[in-house]
Formats: sequence, structure tokens, C-alpha cells
Amino acid sequence: MRSRKQKLSWAMYDWANSAFATTVMAGFFPLFFKQYWAGKLEVGESTFLLGNANAMASVLVVVLAPILGAIADRGGAKKRFLLFFAMMGVVMTGALYMVAQGEWGLALVVYVLAVLGFSGSVVFYDSLLVDVAEERELDMVSAIGFSFGYLGGGILFAFNVIMTLYPQSFGLDDAAHAVRFSFLSVAIWWGVFSVPVMLFVKENRSHAPMGALAAVRGGFNQLWATFLQIRTLKVTFLFLLAYWLYIDGVDTVVRMAVDYGLSLGFDSNHLMLALLITQFVGFPAALVFGKLGEKRGARQGIMIAIFVYFLVIIWAYQMQHVWEFYALAVTIGLVQGGIQALSRSFYAGIIPRTKSGEFFGFYNMMGKFAAVLGPLMMGWVAVITQSPRISILSVLLLFIAGAVLLALVDEEKGRQQVKAFEAERGL
Repeated sequence: MRSRKQKLSWAMYDWANSAFATTVMAGFFPLFFKQYWAGKLEVGESTFLLGNANAMASVLVVVLAPILGAIADRGGAKKRFLLFFAMMGVVMTGALYMVAQGEWGLALVVYVLAVLGFSGSVVFYDSLLVDVAEERELDMVSAIGFSFGYLGGGILFAFNVIMTLYPQSFGLDDAAHAVRFSFLSVAIWWGVFSVPVMLFVKENRSHAPMGALAAVRGGFNQLWATFLQIRTLKVTFLFLLAYWLYIDGVDTVVRMAVDYGLSLGFDSNHLMLALLITQFVGFPAALVFGKLGEKRGARQGIMIAIFVYFLVIIWAYQMQHVWEFYALAVTIGLVQGGIQALSRSFYAGIIPRTKSGEFFGFYNMMGKFAAVLGPLMMGWVAVITQSPRISILSVLLLFIAGAVLLALVDEEKGRQQVKAFEAERGL
């Protein structure tokens, strides 16, 4: 039985890194980049540059995630890699404070490295789930992690929003100074709350520790073999395909919601407040979905969330008033953390525990690859149709296809395949 301290310490890393996802990635960086660092560029040019930076960061993670996961498993080094990438993210996020106005090139380089640190650390954080939770606890522990993330990210984001609205009250010169300071606050928050996972989570090593070069060599050699192993676990492979499609839809909604709201003429202050509401609604909702996963099964919970997203897209297509954006923010908050938490725990239950690093490397690769394709598809539809409403409607295809494949996933059969896989290889 894993200790409660280990579970809570693991979940605290979600509390730590979600500050970056909320304040930097979803909130301030896109707006600040346009207005402060790239203010002299044409709007279309700055959008193009920002889009390419996000795509580059995602592609880097797509390429590196499965390789790093395999290396970490062979070297017994999940926590060491987690620390390395977390510290990269912390340092680069803090460095955004020092990037001067107009330095859009440097801002993008630092941002890409910060995103790489964030995304790389999540590969190893996710893979530690099987080290802190028993099989029957996976749904709830995963949900606790996401709920901590929503609460922690929301608290710091709320503080930073207030700070930008009333900068003089915090001894800051203006709103721009407050936004720059918010990047520094994220770095401090992320670094401090990363300490528990490093101190109190025990990594179960399935391989004898090896040197860095040997681990790298073994990891690269193992990468292709890992893909072939996933292919032999047919249920796991089918779930990954389903996950890739529906999480593509989820990520597209997250990344494009503010852009969509702006295209409809809504004020940016309303959009930031709506994003904040999503965070605080997501905290209790993720816990509710964790209980739902325990009682009714993770797959059924994911299906419910996909159906809600289907309704959200239909509503967004017809949206006319800003109050509807707030209502959609609440609705998304109810299911966003749930679908993420249950997907992670469902996957953890149908993979070999001794290979969690490399298998979660592929899992995160699928998620990051979705973050490239979803917004790209929406952008092309917008260009072709000249309608942001039709572009958001196109996201329905991702949820429908994902739901169809998920309906074909047999969890019990997947567990049996994993047991046979482990027995055959003596794992």
C-alpha cells in the first residue's frame, strides 16, 4: 500500500506546474507577446510567429517524449529527468521577466524552451503515477492530481490577474510590469512546489541503475521495440488512437478559445475572467470524475465528457453574447479535468507497470501531436471558409471519431493482454 504522503506529494507537482499552463501558456503570454514584445509587427505576422513557436515546442516534445521515457526506464531515472525538465521550465519562465520590450525573437526562444521544460517534465510525472498508486486507486489519485492543478493554477492566476488590474497597489509601475512580474511568480511557485515530489515520492526501479551514456544508448535501442510492444497490446494501441483524436479536440478548445472569443469581438478582460472560472470549476469537477471512474468505470466517464464537449461545440458555433462565453467556460471546467484525469488513469491500467516511462512517453507524444494538428485544422478551415464559426464546428469530427474508437476499447481484455505480455517477458 503506497503512503498518503507519496500520493499527495505526487499530486503537488500538478499544483506546481499548472501555474505555467494557466498564467503563461493560456493566459498572459499570447496577449503580452502581441502587445509588448511584437507590438510593432502586423497582427497577422505576430499570430503566425506565435503559432509556429507553439508548434515547434509541441513537435520537439513529440520527438523527444518516447525516447526520454525509454531512457528513464532503463536508467531508473524518472525523478532525475523530472527535476531536469522542471528546472529548465522554471529558469526559462523566470527569464521572460528580463526580456525587453520589442525583443520578440528572444521572447519566443525563451518561451519554446519553457514549454519544452513543462511538457518534458509531465512525461516523467505521469509515469510516476503507477509508483504512487495501486491499480484500484489510479482513477482517484490521477483525479486528485488534476484537481490540485486546477486549484493551484487558478489561485496564482487570480493573484496575477488582480496584480495586472491594480499594479500600483503591489508597488509595480504599470500593467506591463505586473505581467512581467507574473512570469517571475510562476517560476517561484513552480520551483517551490516541485520539492515534495522530489523528496517524498519513491521511484520503483525495474532495472538496475546504469550510467548516463548506457541509459541513452539503451533508450534509443529500445524505442522501436517499445512501439512494436504497444502494437502487440492491441487494446492499448486502440485506446491511444482514440485518445489522440478526442484529446486533440480538448486541446484545440483550450488553445483556441481565447482566439475564437476575440474573433467574435469579445473583450479580452472577459476572456481572462472566463479562463479563471474554468480553473476553479475544474478543481471539484475533477474529483467528481475521479469518483465516477471508481464507481462506473473510467471509459464511461470519458464518454460522458466527450458528449458534453460535443454540446459545447454546437453551442459555441451559435454563440452571440459574452455571457454565453462565461457559461461555456463553466461547462468546460466541469469536464476538462475529468477527461484528462480519467484518460491518464485508464491508460495506466492497461500498460505494463515496469515500462511506465516509455509507455507514458508515447501517451504524451500523442497528446502533444494533437496540440499541433487540432489548431492547424481549425486555422485552415477558417482560411478556406472565412468563418470562425465553421472552423470551431470542424472540431466535432475529432470528438466523434475519438468516441467511436473508444467504444471499441475493452478494458478487461486490455488488462489480460498486459498480464500475458508481462508473463511472457518475465516482467
